[in-house]
Amino acid sequence: MTMAGTPSILSTGMTPIEGLGRPAELVLRNAKIYTGDRAHPTASAAAIRDGRFVAVGEESDVAPHVGVATRIIDARGRRVIPGLNDSHQHVIRTGLRYLLELRWDGVASLRVALRMLCEQAERTPPGQWVRVIGGWSSEQFAEQRIPTIGELNEAAPETPVAVTHAYQAVLLNRAALDALGYTRDTPDPPGGQFVRNHAGVPTGLLLATPSPMIIYSTLARTPDTSPNVQLVSTRYLLNELNRFGLTSVMDAAGGFQSFPDNYRSVMQLAEQGELSLRLAYYLFPQTPGQELEDFKRWMQMVRPGDGDRWLRCNGAGENLVWATNDYENFAEPRPELPPNATHELDTAARLLLGNGWGFRMHATYDESIRAALDVFERIKADGAWSEGIRWIFDHAETVSPRSLERIKALGGAISVQHRMAYQGSAFARRYGAQQAAVSPPIRAMLDLGLRVGAGTDAPRVSSYNPWVSLAWLVTGRTVGGALLYPPENRVSREVALDMYTTAGADLSGESDVKGTISVGKYGDLAVLSADYFTVPEDDISRIESLLTVVDGRIVYSAGEYEDTAPPLPPIPFSWSPIAHYGAYQQSPPRGVRQAQALTDAVAESTEHRIWREGRGEIGADVVRQGHHGCY
Repeated sequence: MTMAGTPSILSTGMTPIEGLGRPAELVLRNAKIYTGDRAHPTASAAAIRDGRFVAVGEESDVAPHVGVATRIIDARGRRVIPGLNDSHQHVIRTGLRYLLELRWDGVASLRVALRMLCEQAERTPPGQWVRVIGGWSSEQFAEQRIPTIGELNEAAPETPVAVTHAYQAVLLNRAALDALGYTRDTPDPPGGQFVRNHAGVPTGLLLATPSPMIIYSTLARTPDTSPNVQLVSTRYLLNELNRFGLTSVMDAAGGFQSFPDNYRSVMQLAEQGELSLRLAYYLFPQTPGQELEDFKRWMQMVRPGDGDRWLRCNGAGENLVWATNDYENFAEPRPELPPNATHELDTAARLLLGNGWGFRMHATYDESIRAALDVFERIKADGAWSEGIRWIFDHAETVSPRSLERIKALGGAISVQHRMAYQGSAFARRYGAQQAAVSPPIRAMLDLGLRVGAGTDAPRVSSYNPWVSLAWLVTGRTVGGALLYPPENRVSREVALDMYTTAGADLSGESDVKGTISVGKYGDLAVLSADYFTVPEDDISRIESLLTVVDGRIVYSAGEYEDTAPPLPPIPFSWSPIAHYGAYQQSPPRGVRQAQALTDAVAESTEHRIWREGRGEIGADVVRQGHHGCY
């Protein structure tokens, strides 16, 4: 029967057909559907059966599929789009500890962020840490800076705290230094540097210079959770992604993400039918010098394409060999590749290509891209390049016009992410505004005919919110509002959405089954909180999904559709930051946000605290201690 009795499923006027042999499980009507299908770009209704669209068009096209058991959703004239596909994210690793993390994504002022940290420290039990693992930038704060170590010590005097800022640094409070045993006698770790005081004692600021290994290794020493908690944690992360209309993600793997051990949670959820988005995953060698051994071992276990419509292996990467990684710490000079880099890449690429493995490769700078292309062209000249293999360069901020031509000639694609929205100002300070204006050269990539997918590279260098990324593509601005790109390097809203839907499907080799709302394709869609095509540009980043559907299943619901989606299991521990704050903190429009954030920043000054004490708003002990007091 139709679900007309629930608040979010309205009476439709559609007459169910008694005895219909194979009715649709779900019908959406009264919608402004952007299908993404150029032959049939708009529709007002769609029907889904057995996880696929069986009718897309007007309500008269859908009516023959309505049976007595069909669930009918009234979109109330809202904009509906194909489910979004992030072509580069790190879901699998993040999901394992997501419930342990305090998220600063979207927080408009450092003062508010520190208050959250202080409150969380007070509820975090002994033996556990407060962790802020990326997804934010100093550019988003009114104060335009990161917290000081002193502020972390004030906010959390007894609870260990780790705060990562992109792949630039880890900030540890005094309690964290004690917990890790970092002292004056502790040497700098490989690939990183301790900032020390005059006595040589680490201050708590750990610089990722020139690689993020210091970030990986520090986080690996923080307390972990049980496999059962990791299952629940992963489900909560997937639900948060569904909140923004994401229905597919290409997981680019990463450091300290071992296969198969760290993939067991998503594998178990897939077996149990509890994944709420589709994952195409890659395999990333974990130990420098042992890359070939890893690949050979994995080739005996899995092949690209193995899996199903929910979870599938897609190849190797984003790390092929450690020697070629050129991490994007834009606060530091571009790293130079070691002499052995191209030889190691040649050996790994030949192994992968010879066994039919596609791959993706992290490459920030044109210097690294040119070196890799030299290797790939040499392999092709030797007749060892597999035609039709899917391969991708990730990031490509400073790729040159000539390199783009070479990528196209080899049949490659590119996945860009909005890292410049979070680090664009730092990039411009180092390389100049002229270079920043074409980093990455998105329009040049598209004009050349390259397939370009969009993503976030979340959560350590940016937020997973795809609408922040879409806003960056359209407006050319950082999260702080600074203009990076001229009109010549921005894209239209339609093109940006294509980069988040059909292009992502192409990159994962699934364009025949997803990316558009078309008959025969997977029943993935999102009903939006605002019309993406008509809202002011400043409001694009504030869009969310009110109803997310994957495979014909409602996996997320909010607003007038609240409680339509099945509930999540309870969070296993009451002190989880996600239980208290949720994750992404949605901000008001830019003008209001800036005014509120500046007010927050002023309120943090010592003089203002004293003034507030005189008015009786806070106690004198707060001022005397110089502590945030969690107000």
